[in-house]
Amino acid sequence: MEISSPTGHSAKPELRAALAGSRLALTPEAVAEADARRFSRLTARLARLGPATVACYVSAEREPGTLELLEEVLEAGTGVLLPVITPGSREPDWAWWSGEPLVPGPLGILAPPGARAGAAALGAADVIILPGLAGTAGGARLGRGGGWYDRALVHARPGVPRWLLLYDTEVMGSLPVDDHDQPVTDLVTERRWVATRPG
Repeated sequence: MEISSPTGHSAKPELRAALAGSRLALTPEAVAEADARRFSRLTARLARLGPATVACYVSAEREPGTLELLEEVLEAGTGVLLPVITPGSREPDWAWWSGEPLVPGPLGILAPPGARAGAAALGAADVIILPGLAGTAGGARLGRGGGWYDRALVHARPGVPRWLLLYDTEVMGSLPVDDHDQPVTDLVTERRWVATRPG
């Protein structure tokens, strides 16, 4: 299903609802096939870059999958940072993960059970892999609306790759953007890898 992007901040909730609904319509088979194709692109690029630390998210529902990717990253000896999201806290937090069972956080999002590393820990990441609902070739990212990653990304080192995982239909010509929105460097879908060109 093709979704057109309205403009203006007030359009974001409407657009998020349409994109989330489109994801819910995906069959498990379509999700698995897209994940497999995206996984191949991601692992090939990571193998070339050889990062010491990757920051990533733990996928849920019909988000582009990351669980198999996280296992692959750990097996390569790469450090892994995962987000820890606490209701009511505006300060982003992260935790190191070394393969121990993940536990549901207060919002049901899986996270490492160990000590928290703080917002500044993102500065250790050599690659940051992000969730989102849509992106553009200009580097815009539409998240779920909490602003968590926009606050988190201010702690990233300049020039570190920021890869947004999407389904191909979620690559859009334009998106409503606010001043605080943080850009991404690449869009990774099941069909293509788009290096963005922020304007």
